[in-house]
Amino acid sequence: MNLQPNAIPRLAIVVPCYNESEVFPFCLTTLGSYLNGLIQKKLVQPDSYIMFVDDGSKDDTWQQISAAAKQNPYVRGLKLSCNKGHQSALLAGLANATQADAIVSIDADLQDDIEAIGKMVQSYLAGYEVVYGVRASRQTDTAFKRMTAELFYRMMTVMGVKQVFNHADFRLLSQRACAALLEYHERNVYIRGLVPLVGFPATEVHYDRKERTAGVSKYPLRKMIALAMEGITSMTVTPLRLIAFSGMGVGLVSMLAMAVVLACWVAGYYAPGWGLVIIAIFFATGMQMLCLGIVGEYIGKIYLETKQRPLYHIEEKDGFTPHNSSTIP
Repeated sequence: MNLQPNAIPRLAIVVPCYNESEVFPFCLTTLGSYLNGLIQKKLVQPDSYIMFVDDGSKDDTWQQISAAAKQNPYVRGLKLSCNKGHQSALLAGLANATQADAIVSIDADLQDDIEAIGKMVQSYLAGYEVVYGVRASRQTDTAFKRMTAELFYRMMTVMGVKQVFNHADFRLLSQRACAALLEYHERNVYIRGLVPLVGFPATEVHYDRKERTAGVSKYPLRKMIALAMEGITSMTVTPLRLIAFSGMGVGLVSMLAMAVVLACWVAGYYAPGWGLVIIAIFFATGMQMLCLGIVGEYIGKIYLETKQRPLYHIEEKDGFTPHNSSTIP
C-alpha cells in the first residue's frame, strides 16, 4: 500500500446524543479539553470543532447543546425534529460536518477512549483515510453481552458481511471517505457495514472501553437485537439462500421418509403413529412461518426503500455561523 501523507487536518468530532442531559457537561468539558490538547500539539487545525447531534431528546439535552454552542466557538449543535435512531443521527452529523478534513464519530457517554482520537489523527497524517476504533477486549461487558456480541460478529462474517470485528461506530473518516459513504442513499442504514465498502486505505486503532460516567445505556437488549437484524437484512441476502437450502433439505428428508414408510408397508410392518404425524405437522408449519417472516422482513425493507423517505429532518442549528477564532480557551 503506497500511502501519501496528509496535511494537518481541520478535525470535526461528531457526537450523537439522545437524552444525555446527565452526561453532557462531562462530555463537553472532556472533549473540549482533549481537542485543545490536539491543537496545542499541532496535530489538528485551530478551527477544529465538536458537533453535537440531538436525536430528538425528551430531556434538556438540546438546551445544553445550544447554550454550549453560543458560549464556545468550537461547539456546533444540530437538532433533529424527532428521534430517528443512532445511525440516522450519526449520518446527519457526517453530512453537516462541512469544511472538515477529517471526521471522528464517538458516542456521548465517552465509554470509547478519547485518547484513541489522537492515534486516529496520527494514522490520518500517515495517509490512512479510514481509521477504525477497535476494542482490545470486552472485559467490561457482562458475560451475556460479550457472548452475544462475539456470536453476532462471527455470524455476520459467515454470512459474507465485511465488518471489522469488535468495531462499533468509533472511527475517523477523511472528507473523501465521508463523501463516499454519504453516496449510499439507503433507508435501512447499518454504517459499520457500509464503511468497509467505501474502500480507501484503512487501519485500526485498539483501545479499552470504560464504564459509563452517568446516565443509562441507550442500547438495551431490544435495540441491540434490532440493530443486528438491521445489519443482517440490509447487508446480505444469505438468510434467503438458507431458506432455499433448508427447503431442499426438508424435501430430501421427506422423500427419504416416504421411501422408508413405503418399504415398511410393503414388508407388512406398517403401524399408525399419530404423535409423529402431529409433531411433523407442527415442525413444518413452524418452519414455514419462520421462512415467511424472513422473506417478509426483506420485502418490508424493499417497500421502505422504494418510498425514498428522508432519513431525518433538521429542526435547528446552532454555532454554524463563522467565528473569528475557534481556538479553545
